[in-house]
Amino acid sequence: MARELLSQVVQDPSRGFTRRPAPTVRHPDLVLALDAHADDHIRARMYGPAAPPSTTEHALRLNVKPAAVTAAAAHLRALWKRELVDFQPVDEHGIPVGGRPHFPYATCPDLTAEPRQELRGILDELARQGSHLLYGELLGDGGRGTRRFGEILTDALSREEPLRIRVDSDLFLPWPMLALPEDTANGPDGPDGPGGDPFRRFLGYRHQIEQTGGHHPRFPVPAGDEHDAPLPPSSPVVSLNHDKGIDPQGVTRAAEVESALATGTVRVERALRDELLRALRSGGLDEQLMYFWCHGHFRPVADDSAPLFVLRLSDGKDIDVPAVLAERGPAEPLLAQRPLVFLNAGYAGLPATAEPARLGGALIEAGAGGVLGPQIEMPQLFAAEYAHAYVTRYLGGRETAGEIVHGLARHFADAWSNPLGFAYALQCGMDNRLERATA
Repeated sequence: MARELLSQVVQDPSRGFTRRPAPTVRHPDLVLALDAHADDHIRARMYGPAAPPSTTEHALRLNVKPAAVTAAAAHLRALWKRELVDFQPVDEHGIPVGGRPHFPYATCPDLTAEPRQELRGILDELARQGSHLLYGELLGDGGRGTRRFGEILTDALSREEPLRIRVDSDLFLPWPMLALPEDTANGPDGPDGPGGDPFRRFLGYRHQIEQTGGHHPRFPVPAGDEHDAPLPPSSPVVSLNHDKGIDPQGVTRAAEVESALATGTVRVERALRDELLRALRSGGLDEQLMYFWCHGHFRPVADDSAPLFVLRLSDGKDIDVPAVLAERGPAEPLLAQRPLVFLNAGYAGLPATAEPARLGGALIEAGAGGVLGPQIEMPQLFAAEYAHAYVTRYLGGRETAGEIVHGLARHFADAWSNPLGFAYALQCGMDNRLERATA
């Protein structure tokens, strides 16, 4: 005998396909999809206007183990910290060179006064290893189809005009820190000698890039749609979630970031874990930008599995994936205005099996439109400089998140000879822009 089964709709199966997108949303110029299969191989697909015309998408099987690729990515992140952030010049006896500060590339964001050849050697090594991860580890199985796939990808990535690139994959690789081969990115001559400008090899210098990490935010809704989220407030609502114990002497621009967040906005300040969780639990937060200035840590777990990435504010209590997901409701998102979440919290020696992207994914599931954060442990001086520049531009409401990330990567490279801007990555949110209410 037939009987009706009880069902409950917990998502939005149709509205996302029937309403028009926000004006800033455009299809990416290039989509690269990487799907891990049974820890045995990776299925790669590529499509979009920047790819060569084809009756189907460009696709192939990469005979490489996903675990090997993520391990190589962890090695690259660790290399950036060791060779750049922790770099200490020493003499032939291993004694720190006199007249140079300890860790010169971490204690001064402007690297233009550093020895030119020394910095060039570091950049060349980082670019060489970033190129090896892309072409040696990911696309290095040697197959004929793989070589052709790599040629198509290189043709797109080496274009002079910046592309808007989406990497749709749960393999969270440091894409802005990857690099093109030397003979592809530069001409034979340039101001820095053979091979030209080393910054031009890095993908973060050349293009806007977002990674999905296997998560996709709810479709942005333009203000005024009859079934949309609440209209943006007359003054943008932003939050400062911070550890007040960072930089007590005020040597960074953190205080200026706080001031920028409070200019022309309604600013909410939180310094305790419970304050953040209570705000999430209340539902329907109308914040458009959530800024975190704190430390990231890896917490061991009892069953010897991968450590869990956590954030800690002034009280030192863990903010992790379970804490965020426990507050998520079954229907309406916790973050009603789909804010950009800026996690300015570094993490060093990223294990291949412990992805902070999981915390970003939890925030996206809670309603965030995108998550921005550094791929490595970031020096506080540079982190504060980057935050001040980013917050100021984002609150202007004229540029998208992707445009600002790309613009700042180029700015710090060109003006200060500093590649650390490439270490900031977007998880979704390339088209996010701060919306202001109109009359």
